[in-house]
Amino acid sequence: MFTFIASNNPIHHILDKPISGVEHITLFGKPVFTTHMASLLLAAIVTFVVLKIAAKRIAIGHESEGTNRYLTNGRIPQIIEVVTLYLRDNVIQPVLGHETKKFLPFLLSIFYFILTCNILGMIPFADVQVVVGKVGFGQETDWAVFGGTATSNLAVTAGLAIVSFFVIQMHAFKSLGIGGWAHHLTGGAPLYLLPIMLPIEFMGMFIKPGALAIRLFANMVAGHTMLAVLTMFGMMAYEGTQNWLLTGSIEAISTIAAVCISFLELFVAFLQSFIFMFLTTVFIGQMSHHDEHEEHAEAATS
Repeated sequence: MFTFIASNNPIHHILDKPISGVEHITLFGKPVFTTHMASLLLAAIVTFVVLKIAAKRIAIGHESEGTNRYLTNGRIPQIIEVVTLYLRDNVIQPVLGHETKKFLPFLLSIFYFILTCNILGMIPFADVQVVVGKVGFGQETDWAVFGGTATSNLAVTAGLAIVSFFVIQMHAFKSLGIGGWAHHLTGGAPLYLLPIMLPIEFMGMFIKPGALAIRLFANMVAGHTMLAVLTMFGMMAYEGTQNWLLTGSIEAISTIAAVCISFLELFVAFLQSFIFMFLTTVFIGQMSHHDEHEEHAEAATS
């Protein structure tokens, strides 16, 4: 049994839990199907459907529509169009240059998928299922099929970071070759510094995506933990005083604070999606073959 709504543990609702009804299905002692897995699948479906609809509405219509065929219909498709154009023209293209078109689908997919996971995590789906199960169906145990923030699970953020790692390294081998990739590890240092530089640069290959995973995970956990602590103040006040007036006053203040923090959390949801995508872009750019450096070198020697 687990409780989503009332718990003395502020991170209780953040933790991943087995899906109700299939708790007995395990692998190596761990539940096979969890609420975060379901939330991850839901986020993937929502991302695909929303972007598919937005792409259809952003595309140029038939000539019979006249000038209206150049207009994007719908508020959400308009927002997606503006955000996509900004990310492409002002964030990705200045870093990747002529390789922007090659990596644009991957980078935008990461951004919108993480953003969808973060936003869906702000909606208390699990709490609603628990209330409906107990009030509507009289269930004694808490019941939930999906819910929670998938990106508050380190396994999820690590999986996203691993995907970015392989994309970065595959691009490095393709762009620089094995020799260029190995030369990148030396950082241009003289031979006598290679015993120091090589281990550091080699570890840096894994530290960079690891930092992406930990940053996203930590920010999502911190935001939800803060909200949980604020909402627990009323329960803690009642347990300590048994005074409904004092409890109501504290709960009113904590609710206002929680609403304010929720707007901050919404900003963090966008910010962390952007940071994950942007740093992945930077890491890919660092492993690109920069022709301009060779041109500058040739101009200096001529």
